[in-house]
Amino acid sequence: MADRHMPSMTPHLVRGVLLSPFKRPRPNAPVPPARLVLQNLRVDLAHLAGYERICGFATGSDALPITYPHVLGFPLAMRVMASRPFPLPLLGLVHTSIEIRQRRAPDATETYELTVYAEGLAPHRRGTEALVVTEARAGGALVWASRSTYLARHRTTGGSPSAAPEPAPSPSRNAGVARGPLPARAEWRLGGDVGRRYGAVSGDRNPIHLHPLTARLFGFPRAIAHGMWTVARCLAEQGPQGPVYVRADFKAPVLLPGTVTYAADGLAFELRAPGGNPVRRHLTGEVHPGDPDRV
Repeated sequence: MADRHMPSMTPHLVRGVLLSPFKRPRPNAPVPPARLVLQNLRVDLAHLAGYERICGFATGSDALPITYPHVLGFPLAMRVMASRPFPLPLLGLVHTSIEIRQRRAPDATETYELTVYAEGLAPHRRGTEALVVTEARAGGALVWASRSTYLARHRTTGGSPSAAPEPAPSPSRNAGVARGPLPARAEWRLGGDVGRRYGAVSGDRNPIHLHPLTARLFGFPRAIAHGMWTVARCLAEQGPQGPVYVRADFKAPVLLPGTVTYAADGLAFELRAPGGNPVRRHLTGEVHPGDPDRV
């Protein structure tokens, strides 16, 4: 196959929008078994620089930002989630968490093979979540992988997990992570165009991110920032490279325009609303350098 850059997402977005009204999400629905593979993918360095600027990464590095392979794989993820067999409606899907396992820093000039597939569905107290896996290989070796959950909000039946507590976190995953509010490191004022600017470089043009009017159709008072922009912006401050495990959970939407506080201490980081009692967290996460296989 010839060298390729990222494919267009527009046809899949349109298809997903058109199919969304006909889908009735439920956690026991089957997911499409196919694994989508894109070979001989090369990074568009101009596109990479635009991504680095909107997310706060330094430009010109030999290594890709740790979150950038997610953007490379997102056209395939969109194709999976917009397909007829995928049981959740694309419109209104909310990214709720991501785990990243990076075995080494991917080079910006390497050629990659990307694989994306839906691993399954799970009940959530507010609806149904889908687990989508993205893998990046170079020279046949796995260098980067992520597991993302996407939530379709809908009414749940009586006795469903909507009334049940969230599952307890793994002790090993949270060992050594600071408790309570983390020390504030910076305050960021976000413009109303952040969602549109990030959508332009990521290809994620979900209406909830683009304009207050389209966001209100899905229950948000204003447009909200992309979850992957918030975690990328935090990791641009953390600066993880080489082998690393990252976990981030999106707790509450960041309304645009708005102001957020970035906080970090040791392994842990978070993005929260400034001030406030109790603390309102938008994002919580942890970074484990040198430990990509952490569970």
